[in-house]
Amino acid sequence: MFMERIKKLYSKLTALDRYIIKQVIEIFVMGIVIFTSIVFASDTFITLIKQISMYGIPFHIALMIIVLNLPAVIVMTIPMGTLFATVMTLNRLSLASELTVMRACGVSINRIAKPIFIFGVVMALVSFIINETIVPVTTQQSKTLALWSLGQKNIPEDKTNFTFKELQNGEGIKRLFYVQHCKDNMLYNVTVLDMSNKDLIQIIQSKTGGASPAGWEFSKGAVYTLSNEGKVLNTTWFGDTVVDFGLNLKDEVSKDEAQQYNFIALMKYLSKKKYEDPKEYAQAKIQLHDKLALPVTTFVFVLIGVPLAITPPRVRYNRGFLFCILIIFVYYLIRALSISFGESQTIPAFLAAWAPNIVITIWGAIMYYKKAYTIE
Repeated sequence: MFMERIKKLYSKLTALDRYIIKQVIEIFVMGIVIFTSIVFASDTFITLIKQISMYGIPFHIALMIIVLNLPAVIVMTIPMGTLFATVMTLNRLSLASELTVMRACGVSINRIAKPIFIFGVVMALVSFIINETIVPVTTQQSKTLALWSLGQKNIPEDKTNFTFKELQNGEGIKRLFYVQHCKDNMLYNVTVLDMSNKDLIQIIQSKTGGASPAGWEFSKGAVYTLSNEGKVLNTTWFGDTVVDFGLNLKDEVSKDEAQQYNFIALMKYLSKKKYEDPKEYAQAKIQLHDKLALPVTTFVFVLIGVPLAITPPRVRYNRGFLFCILIIFVYYLIRALSISFGESQTIPAFLAAWAPNIVITIWGAIMYYKKAYTIE
């Protein structure tokens, strides 16, 4: 039914609209592949390696987690792909003098850009729908799978001299684990530095160790209790013992919990977090506004991409890709700064989420006006 409506709408388009949209879609698909690959090769791939090496998550589980995060990555790359398609399509038409011929025949910049703006609106809606329906589900499944895997306490097989740590509210190390060797899910020559108590420091050393549902099991070792000045207060030898602490990875994996909700559910989540944790509340409120701001970025990128793509007659080389990189860099630089200020509650959450769009819109509107309504 949906495809029939699309075909019916497409049949009503003029030959010019079809010609432009066809090229836009072709380059858009290529742009999505390029930018998604870049994101995967940088941020996501590094996350995969970190999970495998530090937390012992098996490769196939880590790969499934990444696949489940793919919709969230695509939502981020849809604006990039749209910008890439806009700039490259118009730049190509400009360099081939097709835009010059169209304008000589009385076709205005507004008329040429009309199908691209329509495409931008459609992709903004697609981005919003994916972010509201698919991303919360896959994000929740990804985190559930990660917690399940971590709950199995998978340890890197045959790895030697490795450490893993537990942070204390992001302020410092709570516990530091050192393992000399691991084989058959058994840890050998384990040392645990426990600094969870502000007044005391405990050091656990054991010949072997491992994980069980009850906690961390240690055999043939000793527990040293030290003061903050380094004085040994107590020494306890043991044959076998179970210590009820593990890496508190649930907090690490479950951070950015707001991403697991759609717009309506996130509003309800905000009402609970308002008086619990001001910092988490500020972050969640930014993400609430960002659920609208991010899809709108797709349209904003078209607005600035159109005037930048129309190359002056004297320029005979393709500047499209360079312009894409420039705009994306400026956008995400402003985004990073505004979100940082928003999370520190220096600026309102609304401004933190919408500041990049506001800046790019003003910039794009001025340039578009000069291209479309002034005679060069």
